[in-house]
Amino acid sequence: MAIRGIIFDLDGTLLDTLDDLVNAANATLAHYGFPGHAAAAYRYFVGDGLMTLMERIVPASNRSPLEITACMETFLQIYGKSWDLQSRPYPGIMEMLQQLQAAGLKLGVLSNKPHSFTQLCVNRFFSEDTFDFVYGHRELVPKKPDPAGALEIAALMEIPPEHILYVGDTATDMQTGNKAGMFTIGVLWGFRERMELAENKAGKIISHPSEIVNHAINKC
Repeated sequence: MAIRGIIFDLDGTLLDTLDDLVNAANATLAHYGFPGHAAAAYRYFVGDGLMTLMERIVPASNRSPLEITACMETFLQIYGKSWDLQSRPYPGIMEMLQQLQAAGLKLGVLSNKPHSFTQLCVNRFFSEDTFDFVYGHRELVPKKPDPAGALEIAALMEIPPEHILYVGDTATDMQTGNKAGMFTIGVLWGFRERMELAENKAGKIISHPSEIVNHAINKC
């Protein structure tokens, strides 16, 4: 099946954003007098949207809707001032994207990160013409693993889902791509392990961005 487009997850796939997320999240907890968490734990806390992140890190006795909303607002204020202090593209990502563009593939980003921050990150670290469509979590579109966002991008690309690769680093990503009828590629340089990707039926599991180029261009 010829590959004509690729949709990427953002955090843990294109960008290593973990340190900035950890620092903002722990600063949010400290603001309310809650204990923080080790950086390694955040590899499993992040990936399913901001509300879910807050529900995972806030003490169980403080998870009322009002408290979670307050924590979300505080996190956004803190993260808004520190989101790009340590975040960077993973090694090999820029070269991969250049080669995919040169091959004429359409490229998109779909993240559960709030839409405004998704766009900020993409605009900060990538050139303006790198991606055809960039979407984070928006109120009226179900978050991943619901395939709605991925199918929306496919429609905008005017490419049938079976001609699109979905690339990510978590179970949520593999579920999203599979539900959308896309070929899923799980990456090992992100936040999760091979077992999680395999258990969630990744079509292919890779350890370097160049493998995406090889797969996509060989399938073109």
